[in-house]
Amino acid sequence: MQGRGRAQTTGMIVMAVAAIEMLLFLYGALRRSYLALAIPVTVAMTALTALGFWVGWTMMNMEEEPEEPPVSVIE
Repeated sequence: MQGRGRAQTTGMIVMAVAAIEMLLFLYGALRRSYLALAIPVTVAMTALTALGFWVGWTMMNMEEEPEEPPVSVIE
């Protein structure tokens, strides 16, 4: 992986992990395993809940920007 930046290397690792996860999911689904569906759904729901909580926390802690006085054009 010489000549690649850190972002490209990380991207390749993320893609490999995603491909392996999809293969494991398909294997479990073909075996009709309940956990093959329950675990990814639980992880996805947890991630969405955490994302929603983080967005709410960020919005709650934002400081209000002071309003600028209107600009009047004198001609």
